[in-house]
Amino acid sequence: MDSLQKSENGIGAFEQQKFDPETFDLKRVGLHTDIIDENRYRRSVERFRDQQIVLPTFSELANPEIIDSGLKAELNEIDKNSADPKNLFRVHWHNDLNGNFVSLPDHIVLPTEITGVKAPIALAFGNRFPMITAHKVLAAYACLVPRVVTGQFDPTEHRAIWPSTGNYARGGVAISRLMGCRGVAVLPENMSKERFEWLDRWITHDDDVIRTTGSESNVKEIYDACAELEKDETNFILNQFSEFANHIGHHEVTGRALERIFLSYKEKNENLQLAGFVAASGSAGTLGAGERLKENHGAKIIAVEALECPTMLYNGFGEHNIQGIGDKHIPLIHNVTNTDVIVGISDKATDGLNLVFTSDEGKSFLTDELGASAEIVDQLRHFGFSSTCNLLAAIKTAKVLDLGPDEMIVTVATDGSELYESEKISLLESEYSGGFNSEAASQIVNEHLLGADTNHVEVLDEVGRNRVFNLGYYTWVEQQGIEFSDFEIRRDQEFWKHIQKLAPAWDDLINDFNAQTGLLETK
Repeated sequence: MDSLQKSENGIGAFEQQKFDPETFDLKRVGLHTDIIDENRYRRSVERFRDQQIVLPTFSELANPEIIDSGLKAELNEIDKNSADPKNLFRVHWHNDLNGNFVSLPDHIVLPTEITGVKAPIALAFGNRFPMITAHKVLAAYACLVPRVVTGQFDPTEHRAIWPSTGNYARGGVAISRLMGCRGVAVLPENMSKERFEWLDRWITHDDDVIRTTGSESNVKEIYDACAELEKDETNFILNQFSEFANHIGHHEVTGRALERIFLSYKEKNENLQLAGFVAASGSAGTLGAGERLKENHGAKIIAVEALECPTMLYNGFGEHNIQGIGDKHIPLIHNVTNTDVIVGISDKATDGLNLVFTSDEGKSFLTDELGASAEIVDQLRHFGFSSTCNLLAAIKTAKVLDLGPDEMIVTVATDGSELYESEKISLLESEYSGGFNSEAASQIVNEHLLGADTNHVEVLDEVGRNRVFNLGYYTWVEQQGIEFSDFEIRRDQEFWKHIQKLAPAWDDLINDFNAQTGLLETK
């Protein structure tokens, strides 16, 4: 008891573990950099050779300019949303809406007329990604490819199981098709209709979509389904919430893309600083991009959650509808002790602004009453629920930190409004049966956008960080049964810095694998 009373940092009555790269075996947390099963490796090589599958490296996805020019020319003849293995070379931020390569990721910087703050807020468009029009396809590739090139996952033997609240499951099914294996989506039954319609078009077997109880807030039910599936040794679970490759992929690829956007504006304004990076917590994979931005530019890392289920902010629970951001637990791959701010956003706000951004009445209000340009307003249709959530969190952060015009916040527009048309119709029928008009748009904008307050924002200190970190114990140690030492080692920043350096080793393995298929010269 004395040691607990003396604790001043929220850690508790034990000595914090220190990460030692010489003694800690990363295989304990699923990170391999050598081939562990030669037979599976050989079968994978043969499958990829037969199906003409060439794998992009993380370096190529981070910097698509180095992708072979001949392959780029071939991609011009391929539909970006087709199940063609060459579309693996489009799994990056440097696409336009048609799937063409762009030197600077497509993005928008929102003006003060819309945000109500002086700080510029830049959002990279996730719906430029191929096949699923969401950036989770990158996370899926980052999780599967290291498993293949190290001989852990065998496409001739395993089914890839993708637990998700929507986009990651779709991304996993897409990547599975492109990589010559069978993918299974595990997601809550009450996710948007559009997600299931997409899955129906892409799955190869009717039982490859598993609908669990509940909606966005029911992550544990997904885990329980995976625990049952894992009893069959042919099922290979790729849990985005605990796959550290998800963090590494975003650190390597998304972080560089967002950095490129920021630097393009800094070239025009040498006084510009990168004040923050915002991302809804979700699986916490995207938050890995913030690690690079913080290391290189001092950006604060802002994690966002739904106010209706405020796990990080208030140790709370509930139900929400900001689809794609998960809740009720702290993902294993969230580097909590390097997170600076937590923001809660209401799904009432994201639901309402979805109507504003996608309706003629809402667009007219933004242009006629707020003075926003028609070009900017037109781009807001590329905001899905979690995209708007990120925008609102950026606005609240700018207000709390009192950011000025030379302090930029960057974030991602995870997916587009096209994935939520059914949700929009449902809201119109239930809340605006008499019709949605400019008066309704004005009320929503003034309450949730221009009127965004500074409530439900916590700037974390050491005690706060450790409080949130400790919440993860119940999911990962008590429920999911991982070793306490493997859970605890994540408190040390040296652990994260070490794993963030693994991408080059995986690139070497990818290049070796491509060479083994004999397809390297033809990519």
